[in-house]
Amino acid sequence: MPSPFRYTTPPPPKSATGRTADVYAQLTDDFGIDRPSTFVVLSSAPELLTATWALMRESLIAGEGDRTGKELAALGVSEANRCPFCVDAHTMLLHATGDHALAETVARGETPADAEHARLLAWGRATRTPGAPELTPLPFPRAHAPAYIGTALSFHFINRIVSALLTESLLPGNVQRLRPVRSLVGRSVAKTVRRRPSPGASLALLDDPGPGPDWARGTTVGPAYAALRTAATAGAGLLDEADRILVRETLQGWDGAHPTLAWDGLPDRSRPGARLALLAALAPYRIRDEDVTAWREPVHTDHCLVHLVAYGAFAAVDRIESALPVHTLNN
Repeated sequence: MPSPFRYTTPPPPKSATGRTADVYAQLTDDFGIDRPSTFVVLSSAPELLTATWALMRESLIAGEGDRTGKELAALGVSEANRCPFCVDAHTMLLHATGDHALAETVARGETPADAEHARLLAWGRATRTPGAPELTPLPFPRAHAPAYIGTALSFHFINRIVSALLTESLLPGNVQRLRPVRSLVGRSVAKTVRRRPSPGASLALLDDPGPGPDWARGTTVGPAYAALRTAATAGAGLLDEADRILVRETLQGWDGAHPTLAWDGLPDRSRPGARLALLAALAPYRIRDEDVTAWREPVHTDHCLVHLVAYGAFAAVDRIESALPVHTLNN
């Protein structure tokens, strides 16, 4: 079977120890999928693996709110980010929730018949665009906002990691795009998806991350988000000051659009670190072998590459989070 990994060779999951092994165990128990490539690809940087799992677990899986609704929001995010791997995954997970008609409706690219479902899908798509009108009013109860927002932000990050570092094939031959396969895979994890585990189990894997942003205050989503912010922004150390300024200023002015092919602000390969970080932030599906080769030197391990991509990915997440109309939820 061809490897799903581009540019890195993650440690074999069966050799995992310590927190990495603990993450894999929680993934199996609470996500229902044994060592998924979306997380294995991060195992070259265990601190990123742990924090990414924590945010997804505490928001999508253990957070408040209906799992179907959160899957729709995550699907909308993945569509907005042009991540076919994650779109296919969330379509199958909608099957797992038991709403097979809804799963097939969105698989066909149609709008859900239920108005609430349609609003959640539209909200997820809109989170990519600062100031989008679909962001208000919130399409979920205020008490569920930390889980929905955490879900959206976790997949803005995961989409970018997947698009940069994995192939587009979720299953060999893209068979997940066949309706019987979508339904079968969804049913195989249905028992796990339809239960909600207790919040907080993943936080024991984190090192004193802090409370997190105000919109997640008092929930387990907050510390998980804070941990991912810390782990991902550590990748800034792989760039010089001029490149960090370029990334920061580009993201400050970003309006959510996908860059055109003639992207004037994208550095050429003489500045490979800044180029990779900006591609990871705004168009990770455009990263090419030549981009990685131009940056990679003997001192740049897989750990470094994963951190550089994560830094760019979280720069986009940070821009998206800062523009969401949610910062007064707890006031």
